[in-house]
Amino acid sequence: MDFQFKETYTISDLLEIMRLLHAPDGCPWDRVQTHESIRKNFIEETYEVVDAIDKSDYDLMREELGDVLMQVIFHSLMEEEAGRFNFDDVCDEVCKKLILRHPHVFGNVNAETPDEVLRNWDAIKMQSKSQKKIADSVDDVPRSLPALMRAQKVQKRSAKSGMDFKDTADASKKVEEELSELRDAIASSDKKKQEEELGDLLFSVVNTARFLDVDAEEALTRSTDKFAKRFRNVEALAAARGIDMKTAPMPLIDSLWEEVK
Repeated sequence: MDFQFKETYTISDLLEIMRLLHAPDGCPWDRVQTHESIRKNFIEETYEVVDAIDKSDYDLMREELGDVLMQVIFHSLMEEEAGRFNFDDVCDEVCKKLILRHPHVFGNVNAETPDEVLRNWDAIKMQSKSQKKIADSVDDVPRSLPALMRAQKVQKRSAKSGMDFKDTADASKKVEEELSELRDAIASSDKKKQEEELGDLLFSVVNTARFLDVDAEEALTRSTDKFAKRFRNVEALAAARGIDMKTAPMPLIDSLWEEVK
């Protein structure tokens, strides 16, 4: 088939193109890839979709979703060649999962609100994964997730056991406690202790975010964006006034920062 001259392509074409690229006489780069070698590519492509969503750039979203789909097929093709499963098996499994976890649509279970749907989803998920304890679902949170995201998921799942703070004020007190312990660790010059206490502080901040119904990962992303924008403006302001930021006293830099704010 001459793929170069087709006006439109389908999922069948994509599967065939990927098979040709991975064939012995296909692309030298594609042939030598493994799950591990393109693992980061998958992560990057996913974040590029998220970036397109954040920008409300729907043309870019269409392109980036295609790249994610290509990654799914790439991994599936490797497994097809290994004889373990193929892309059809991937589709089959996700269809069965969707039907099983939506009994309010495909069965006779009642679920009128999103919260009821999520409760059913979680219960069915635990049953299908043979998770008998809350700890099993906590352990199921992937370690490869960004740390803030993983912390928030772990906290949300563990809270179902009843072991949780009473409210936001209670959670925020823990932040103050951990900050005090970090200060003590800094004074001790014990690097291992400093790392431990810093981690505890971050974990407590994420807990507070959860009680505020704020996504910690998104909150930090926005704050980082805000800092980057203000830094650029401070640098531009300093240059316009002939100030060398590398040698300028900190109070002067602080005053520029406040001016930009």
